[in-house]
Amino acid sequence: MTAGYLSGFGSHFESEAIVGALPVGRNSPQRPAFGLYTEQVSGTAFTAPRHDNRRSWLYRMRPTADHRPFEPYARAPRFAAAADGAPLAPNRLRWDPPADLLDSTDFVDGLVTMLHARLPEELEGCAVHLYRATRSMERRVFVDADGELLIIPQQGALLIRTELGVIEVAPGSVALVPRGIKFRVELPDGEARGYVAENYGLPFRLPDLGPIGANGLANPRDFETPVAAFEDSDEPTEVVQKYLGALWTTTLDHSPLDVVAWHGNYVPWRYDLERFNTIGSISFDHPDPSIFTMLTSPSNVAGRANADFVIFPPRWMVAEDTFRPPWFHRNVMSEAMGLIYGEYDAKAEGFAPGGLSLHNLMSGHGPDLDSWRKASKAELQPVRIGGTMAFMLETCWPYRPTRFALERAQPDYDEAWAGFPKARLP
Repeated sequence: MTAGYLSGFGSHFESEAIVGALPVGRNSPQRPAFGLYTEQVSGTAFTAPRHDNRRSWLYRMRPTADHRPFEPYARAPRFAAAADGAPLAPNRLRWDPPADLLDSTDFVDGLVTMLHARLPEELEGCAVHLYRATRSMERRVFVDADGELLIIPQQGALLIRTELGVIEVAPGSVALVPRGIKFRVELPDGEARGYVAENYGLPFRLPDLGPIGANGLANPRDFETPVAAFEDSDEPTEVVQKYLGALWTTTLDHSPLDVVAWHGNYVPWRYDLERFNTIGSISFDHPDPSIFTMLTSPSNVAGRANADFVIFPPRWMVAEDTFRPPWFHRNVMSEAMGLIYGEYDAKAEGFAPGGLSLHNLMSGHGPDLDSWRKASKAELQPVRIGGTMAFMLETCWPYRPTRFALERAQPDYDEAWAGFPKARLP
C-alpha cells in the first residue's frame, strides 16, 4: 500500500483504513465495528499532564495480548550488547564506517550497538546504534520496549510498516517509531545503512523556542505521520522484542500489523531534515549549538536534556569578526556525532559519512588544526555551507562504548589536535 500522511507534531490524529472502523464519540464501545478489538497504547503515565500525555486508541483484528511466551533471541549478538565493563578513559573517540558489518541480514540482525548512556530499566539515557541491511524483513516484526527509535538513514531508503501505517524514509529524512510499536523494515533500494538513536527517557518533543518566538527550528507542520494501513494475514509471524537490554522472540499465527483504525498522539512519524529552519547570528559570534536542536527529551533537571537530537544542515554564515566553526569547548553534556552526507565544517578529514565520533562530558574538543588555520585566515564574506548534513545525539549522561566499538576506534584521533602553535604574548 502506498504511504499516506497526516501532519503536525504532537497533534491528535485519527485514521481508518476501512470506513466505519473508527468509533465516533466513544473511545471504547461495547461492540466495536467489524468485531475489532479496542486497545490503548500509552507512551506516558496515565496521569501525565495533558500537554505531555502520549497515547493512542487502536482498533485491531486481534489483541496484542494473544501471544505465546518469549524465549531468548541470539541471532543479533552485536545489537544491545553491553557496554565494556572496564574503567572508561576520558578519551575522545572516532570511528570510520565499520567495514565488517554483517552481510545477508535484515534490519534487526544488522543492528550494531556502539554507545550506551545508562540502562533501559532506569527509564533515562539513550544509546547509539548502526545498521546495515541487505534484505527486507520477511514474516517477522520488531518491537522495542526499552525506548523509542529514531532511525537515521545514511545510504538507501527504508519502507517501515508499523502498526499504525507505512512510512517511507530516505537519506536526508528521519523516522521515529515509538516505544512498544511493532514494525517491519523493507528495502526498496536493496541495501541500506544508517544510524539509530534509542531514547530510554521521556519521549522526544520539540524544544521550547524562548526568545526565538513562535517560529523556527523544526516546525510542527513538517512532521508526517502515516494513515492507517493493516495486514490481514494468518501466516506465522516472528516477533523480536528488545526488553531490558536483551532480545527475545516469539511466533504468532498472524501478522500483528493488523490495526484497522486508530486515533491519538502516540504515533510514528517522519521528518525531512531540509525543512529545518536554521537560526544563527547576523552580527558577531554565534549561538550555542543548542540553536540546532530539532528534538529534546527532558531530564528531571530543568534545562538539562536526557537527550537532544541536534542537526547541522546547510546554512548561511554571515557573522562579522567571528571564528565561524565551532569553537574549542568543554561542557557537561556528552556528544555522539554522525555524518549523513557531505563534510563537517569543523573537521578537514577523518570524519566520513557513516562514521561516528564521541566527546564525553568535559572532554576538550573543537576544530582540527587545518580547519582552525583556514577559519582563522578566512575573509569573512557571507558563505553558504551546503551539501552537508551532520547530527549529534547529546546527553547529560556519559556514553560508554561497547567492546565492538572500542576495538574499531581510530587509533590516532588525538592527532587531530596536534601541532597547534603556542600563543605569542607581548
